[in-house]
Amino acid sequence: MKRGTILAVLGPAFLLAGCTGTWGWYVVNPATKSGAANLKFLLGGLYYTVLLSLTAILISVVLGLLIALPGLGANRIARSLNRVYVEVVRAVPILVLILWVYYGMPQLADISISVFWAGVIALALSDSAFQAEIFRAGIQSIGRGQYEAAHSISLGYADTMRFVILPQAIRRILPALGNQFVYMLKMSSLVSVIGMQELTRKANELVVTEYRPLEIYTILVLEYLVLILIVSAGVRWLERRMRTDERQ
Repeated sequence: MKRGTILAVLGPAFLLAGCTGTWGWYVVNPATKSGAANLKFLLGGLYYTVLLSLTAILISVVLGLLIALPGLGANRIARSLNRVYVEVVRAVPILVLILWVYYGMPQLADISISVFWAGVIALALSDSAFQAEIFRAGIQSIGRGQYEAAHSISLGYADTMRFVILPQAIRRILPALGNQFVYMLKMSSLVSVIGMQELTRKANELVVTEYRPLEIYTILVLEYLVLILIVSAGVRWLERRMRTDERQ
């Protein structure tokens, strides 16, 4: 990470730390035993935030692709089902979907579901509708000549998609996929309402014991900011790598 970026991230925290008044930055001061313990407690939610987001985005990408493909075919019923799914799922707020999956699915299907998997299912379902639209736009952006070239060498539909269309489409939609991963990282904070021990839940629990919301939530903001900057840098690196491979 560049020096300017690091200063932009940590600068506001240093300025606030130097302010006087009733603010109690001692609760997150790494130089004290209690402050170091509080920071360690806050960072304890990092593992579940990343694991939850990664699992949900991987499932949503696969599900989004499977939903997008029928919407591109000639079958009118398949296209209608695709449109209904996308419109219905996009219309449901993520928080409502999380609550429905966690509290509703056990009654509906008579199964028990953990907090983690309830969050994964809800986030993946919600994001799959957006992923389907991203894949649909990416695939439709590929020229008809690519399909004709694949047909000329006797490639079937599945092989045409696998070897010709999807590799080109993924290069084009990679920035959008990266944005969705950033979005997923942020939306994972909503899973704290059902007790998931991720970053936001840890911060909420610490606020209850320390009564210092400003200081603790400032650290929470910085945690998410650093995570998203790392993801954004990774996506940009991958874009450059794929452009280099394409030119070779």
